[in-house]
Amino acid sequence: MKLHGVDFTSAPTRRKCITIASGILHADQLQLQTLTSQPDFAAFETWLRQPGPWLAGFDLPFSLPRELVEYLCWPTDWPGLMRHLQSLSRTDVRLQFKAFCDARAVGNKFAHRATDIPAGSSPSMKWVNPPVAYMLHAGAPRLLDAGVSIPGMHVGDPQRIALEAYPGMVARSITKASYKSDDKAKQTPERRQARVQIVEALEAGNTPWKIKLDLGSFRNELIDDGSADLLDAVLCMLLAAWAWQRHEQNYGLPAFDALEGWIVGA
Repeated sequence: MKLHGVDFTSAPTRRKCITIASGILHADQLQLQTLTSQPDFAAFETWLRQPGPWLAGFDLPFSLPRELVEYLCWPTDWPGLMRHLQSLSRTDVRLQFKAFCDARAVGNKFAHRATDIPAGSSPSMKWVNPPVAYMLHAGAPRLLDAGVSIPGMHVGDPQRIALEAYPGMVARSITKASYKSDDKAKQTPERRQARVQIVEALEAGNTPWKIKLDLGSFRNELIDDGSADLLDAVLCMLLAAWAWQRHEQNYGLPAFDALEGWIVGA
């Protein structure tokens, strides 16, 4: 099975691409084979449609909290929700989410999906720091359009499997230190050392997911990339590999709300 990890951005450019790590799992060792970049959505959409079999972990939220969806009276089936999101601009999304938050008490502004708690992820409706709502808006409807299968959520091409992944969950299992920044002035020696620590743990299999990584000739590149886009893609690939080991057990996913989705490995 070809395995991929996708570090997504809601506004890809040649400077800040959608980054994809690809590899093969041999027993409990995952071999990184390629690192590629997609500079725009057209290239990403073409990549999504490449024939399977493949399984990929995507660093973007696949859906919204049911609480929010029902409050807004949006469709409560996943395909319908994605089509509705496609009909809205980012500004529309932000204004409706902000109105929801403004009506709620301090300390309980955002609605959360059930998966956010075990994964430690930001609410998928959050539009700033980080703007994951925009990642959802830009990415998840494209998964629907591409016809991939999302276990527990949507039946599509059984040869192309998409799972929601969260690299921060893996990184924090190794170190709580910050390991990345898109601001070159903040790409410090301390953050580089955190990436070294993460890479060494991945190579040794010292994470809760117990998969050892063979990074080959890409090792130094992962450490030297101050944005950690490359490393985040690899962390997503690790979660995809963990899921593939459990493909006969629903990819290791628990029972979950098919509208909200679930982060693999959480």
